[in-house]
Amino acid sequence: MSGVELITFGCRLNTYESEVMRSEAEKAGLNNAILVNTCAVTGEAVRQARQAIRRARRSNPQARIIVTGCAAQTEKETFAGMAEVDAVLGNEEKLRSASYRRLPDFGVSAEEKLRVNDIMSVTETAPQMVKLIDGHVRAFIQVQNGCDHRCTFCIIPYGRGNSRSVPMGAVVEQARMLAAGGYREVVLTGVDATSYGADLPGGPTLGLLAKTVLKQVPEILRLRLSSIDSIEADRHLWDLIADEPRFMPHLHLSLQHGDDLILKRMKRRHGRDDALAFCREVRRLRPDVAFGADMIAGFPTESEEMFDNAVRLAEACGIAHLHVFPYSPRPGTPAARMPQLDRALVKERAARLRETGQRLHLTHLDSMVGRRQTVLVEMNGLAHTENFTLADAAGLTPRDLVPVTVTGHNGKHLTLRRETASPRT
Repeated sequence: MSGVELITFGCRLNTYESEVMRSEAEKAGLNNAILVNTCAVTGEAVRQARQAIRRARRSNPQARIIVTGCAAQTEKETFAGMAEVDAVLGNEEKLRSASYRRLPDFGVSAEEKLRVNDIMSVTETAPQMVKLIDGHVRAFIQVQNGCDHRCTFCIIPYGRGNSRSVPMGAVVEQARMLAAGGYREVVLTGVDATSYGADLPGGPTLGLLAKTVLKQVPEILRLRLSSIDSIEADRHLWDLIADEPRFMPHLHLSLQHGDDLILKRMKRRHGRDDALAFCREVRRLRPDVAFGADMIAGFPTESEEMFDNAVRLAEACGIAHLHVFPYSPRPGTPAARMPQLDRALVKERAARLRETGQRLHLTHLDSMVGRRQTVLVEMNGLAHTENFTLADAAGLTPRDLVPVTVTGHNGKHLTLRRETASPRT
């Protein structure tokens, strides 16, 4: 091989940062290298990264393999100890061209491979401009990094550091650059995006930032948020939900559970009633909204009744796109020291919660039939509606925004008929 190849795991923020890594590595003159940008959110994510590294080495015996990302930050010795790995960079180091100029020689010790500093010492997130997001028809814009909260199950703050925001002007500049490159839809992304602005002068909020991007960059026709903590929704965000047609009617919620005691043991800042009230009010303001959500099954001490409360919350909120994670103990987190459930029970409850998610998704697909939408056509023969529902898009041109009527579904994707008139929901 020649050049720089990226293997990216995890969140949209990682996808954005991979483009920064590519640019910085090429600027440094790096060649014949594979950069693996890892995720640490679950033990399974770490296992998949290790598998990918081994496959990459078998396929490219002469390439340099450089591992970075959250798992590299939190488990640096694990990756440095792999014979297939030539260097390990921290989450901050991966974004600097100098890191790719000072790589160790082949065949050095595990200790010499390490280029990982203390992420908690990082206090600012410097703007990192990219011109494209390779392979994607929508663009991701980093607005925030890190997290000041310490949910008991979560290792991510130890991989990302404390919360720090990108200045509003830099976010707007990045949006302009991407719009000039032909992107018509952007996603504002971060580790804890709804905490945006607390560390900036004047304390701007995520909602105000989104309003500003839409006002200053009219070429952006659709704007989304990657994920939100509903308890931090600000008045500007409520304005967007109620009154801004360019703000897409899809919100992905960090719910995690539906039982108050489990939420307390997770050290979440919302309760069950908070989640229900938020979903109810959003639906009142924006009836065409679809919710996504992350939920964990099998958290330590979870009883059958507590699990049922999680199922009932997903049903009550009408979660159309449910992402289920079987609880995975992450070393160093408080939850890993709590009384654990049997792994077979954890997997069984995760399967049952996924069945609930599939049933809710079918209900959502049924509700979409007959609606008029505008879909953004992806590269893989699929498209997304305004509320982020997948649809078959055979014959439609990637990157186009196309008015359609939903004619049915196949249990997974919507089927469409192209329209010529302006769409309406």
